[in-house]
Amino acid sequence: MTNLPNHFLVSESDGHLYDTRRPEWHLNPPLRPNYCRHHLETTTLADVKASLRAGEFTWPGGYRLAFITQDGAVLSFGAVRDNFKEVVWDFHNGASTGWRIAWLINVDESEEPIHCDQTSEMLNAHEVLEVV
Repeated sequence: MTNLPNHFLVSESDGHLYDTRRPEWHLNPPLRPNYCRHHLETTTLADVKASLRAGEFTWPGGYRLAFITQDGAVLSFGAVRDNFKEVVWDFHNGASTGWRIAWLINVDESEEPIHCDQTSEMLNAHEVLEVV
């Protein structure tokens, strides 16, 4: 996540961004709701941005996450960042050209190897046993 000035606070409980310079800031509405949190179901571009800011690993646990598109492609966080213009285009145009993100998944839950469909990067590490 980007480094924010010290007077900004991202709440761990709701992912909202608060400006602590305001008097009684904790009683006021957030400066930016939905700023930094994982969304298992992604319905808006703001959900994608919040998930990207929250990072590709869960807290607690450190499980790795990946995006799933409406057409079933698996995309790493890096692939989504590198192709963010395409993601934005799909959302703004109500289209699904392969970049319309719909979900987040925990890739560490799968026993089968999961690769990013854009970069071919292996997203879940599995020990490969050598048969002798």
